[in-house]
Amino acid sequence: MEGGTTFHFIDASVHDALAMAKEAAGDLDVRIGGGPNTIRQFLAANLIDYLHVAIVPIILGRGERLWEGLEGLEDNFDIESVTTPSGVTHLVCNRRATSPT
Repeated sequence: MEGGTTFHFIDASVHDALAMAKEAAGDLDVRIGGGPNTIRQFLAANLIDYLHVAIVPIILGRGERLWEGLEGLEDNFDIESVTTPSGVTHLVCNRRATSPT
């Protein structure tokens, strides 16, 4: 892409994918992108330290559920919620220092 951004699409476990991404990133941060299923897998494996979710108002009952099967996840994160005038809500989750990584 313009500016040097490269995307790699792989078929691997979340642990293997993260190991490959960390190796490629060197000392830089690794960002995980994808749909709810991808993000849910990384959250379930306890591999995310920082998460920013933008929630856009839509008709309920559509799409995939991001939080499905992740009960208690909020115990590992400090969560800040900010709503904008347009109705978009931003959730920012930072892993608590005391939670296991």
